[in-house]
Amino acid sequence: MSSSESPARAPVPAARPLRTERLLLRPVRGGDLPAVTRLWTDPDVRRHLGGPVTGPVIRIRQRRIVGAPGFHAVIRAEDGVLLGLVTVEDGGRGGETEVSYQFLPEHWGHGYAREAVGVAVARALESGPSVVAVTQEANHRSRRLLEAVGLEHAESFVEWDAHQVLYRRRRG
Repeated sequence: MSSSESPARAPVPAARPLRTERLLLRPVRGGDLPAVTRLWTDPDVRRHLGGPVTGPVIRIRQRRIVGAPGFHAVIRAEDGVLLGLVTVEDGGRGGETEVSYQFLPEHWGHGYAREAVGVAVARALESGPSVVAVTQEANHRSRRLLEAVGLEHAESFVEWDAHQVLYRRRRG
């Protein structure tokens, strides 16, 4: 789970759906909102993301996320269950493409996040020179995921009163 969630950044539109053997990454639909809202309010999901989101912010996000480019609902292909979100934002930190993600706790530990983030990073590198992701230093699971999909620790800093780490992967 990445700690970057700035609404000022412009998401990257997906030219075509992202697919893996087990997953489909597609735009968020209205029917996804209950699961997406759980991502924003679950204390375990939000542990390294500043805590659960409040009601007024949830209502704004619900209106804006449906069909928004760059926001991918991660769907398990075999049964259509929404597992999480992967966001790919153009012009993120330092103008680089930034990937962030959140998955529901019951789907942790099955490799879904690694698979989804991996395909999103690969797609982003088809058209851009690099991809970055930020997570809290204390979020060891997220750090292992980023390393597993080929991102390398690039810098450490303090933001939002917490130690953060930025990971980067360059094309080529």
